[in-house]
Amino acid sequence: MTAHHPASPWHIGDIVVHRIDEVALPPETGAWLLPDATSGLVTEVPWLAPSFARPDGTLRAAVQTFALEIGGLRVLVDTGIGNGKTRANPAWHQLDTPYLDRLAAAGFPPESVDHVILTHLHADHVGWNTRLAPDGSWRPTFPRARYLTARAEYAYWSGVEMEESRRQMFRDSVEPVREHGQLDLIDVAGPGVEIIPGLTLVPAPGHTPGQSAVALRSDGQSALITGDCVHHPVQLAHPDLCSSVDIDPEEAVRTRRRLLDEVARTGALLLGSHFPAPTGGLVRRGGAGEGSYRLVADEG
Repeated sequence: MTAHHPASPWHIGDIVVHRIDEVALPPETGAWLLPDATSGLVTEVPWLAPSFARPDGTLRAAVQTFALEIGGLRVLVDTGIGNGKTRANPAWHQLDTPYLDRLAAAGFPPESVDHVILTHLHADHVGWNTRLAPDGSWRPTFPRARYLTARAEYAYWSGVEMEESRRQMFRDSVEPVREHGQLDLIDVAGPGVEIIPGLTLVPAPGHTPGQSAVALRSDGQSALITGDCVHHPVQLAHPDLCSSVDIDPEEAVRTRRRLLDEVARTGALLLGSHFPAPTGGLVRRGGAGEGSYRLVADEG
């Protein structure tokens, strides 16, 4: 296994953003997740290599979360896949990673976390919500945190018929948080809702009906944590590329274009929830034709 080297944090005014790595995803992930991102299409976007794509056009992807120091609070954005979880995806099944050690090394031991923001309720964004207790039950990993997600997101999954693998994820990673009284459902609409000063949940539907992105602002600087409204930087070059697991692909494209236009206009730092290192960058217009964007890396 390659040695882990923590990323340098980003500073958004007074807000400090740490990337907490969980796992690099296997090469076949890109072809499954973005089936229209063919090797030919990818290799025609030269700025993707070598960080975001291999020379043969294979996409690189990762799972990480973001830990924020903001206004004296410690906030975690998404919680990755988790350890010891039964998952249909073999790349996520029964992981055993030092994620919590990495989180603690960044200054976020579980008992110190004040808020956990869940951009949406997919298995690779909620897994460390819980960990296995000695009695075999799943207990909240962050014992004093409030876990926040959009009311529309929770309502959608509560009302739809879920396949067994998704029901399993809800049983081990979502419902235990609710049962322990730590889940808060937030109405996220319009331009968004400010949860704490400098942190706003922004509606980002399409991938899931209630997905949110996380906008940060401090001292005239800003950043946007994508959730899965952008899975990979190739979607900056080709915003119409959709994920195989988008629930409403047309809505996902509208959301992606709206948010990319906004960050390009304002100069906000874009932080991709599945972007491999360097993970963050500034969005510039052009590079692959009309309506396209490119990412200028910012390593923190």
